[in-house]
Amino acid sequence: MPMAFGYLPVGIAFGILALETGLSPLMAVLMSVMVLGAASQLVAVQLIALSADPVVIVATTFIVNLRHMLMSSAMSPHLRGWRWYEIAFFSYGLTDEAFALHAARFESGPLDKGEAIAVNATAHGSWVFGTVLGVIAGPVLVGIEVLALDYALSAMFIALLAMMVRTRLQFLVGLAAGLTACAAALAGLDYWNIVVATVLCATLGLGAEKWISRRSS
Repeated sequence: MPMAFGYLPVGIAFGILALETGLSPLMAVLMSVMVLGAASQLVAVQLIALSADPVVIVATTFIVNLRHMLMSSAMSPHLRGWRWYEIAFFSYGLTDEAFALHAARFESGPLDKGEAIAVNATAHGSWVFGTVLGVIAGPVLVGIEVLALDYALSAMFIALLAMMVRTRLQFLVGLAAGLTACAAALAGLDYWNIVVATVLCATLGLGAEKWISRRSS
């Protein structure tokens, strides 16, 4: 439920922004159903508003969503024994916040199929429902940007990440990844900054963890 409440306001903001960009209500809802990427959808509608080339829009959306490759790689060892269609349905609904919940679940044992898929379906359904509300309320609400609804998902993900930190090394890796992503963005590495920061700091964290374990043994 906290995840659903985090998705709803951002979905509403996206629905309103999509209408202001010129998308039809049906197109806005279908984008949430088929793409399911808050950041990439918001970037896409901004590019549509600028009349960008369709190839540029698709390529940019792909780059923004590259982080899903990293999340899928982390999930794959825990999905052994699942049927291919179960993995396909699970991966279709995997989002940043759902990934954080699944990763926290690993500490108490393997993923339960029904529970895992229900979490993803809840996230997806909340996002689509929020978009529908935004499309309906769009003609009524104005100045939605002053409410800073686009920060709801970021705040929720920070809270989930804080609950997952157990060791000093995990805290340092998370801090380093955040600072690296911000530095890369300020340096002009738009959209790639999260992927670069994640790969770099996760690799360094893994090396540090192995080095610490060898010293302790």
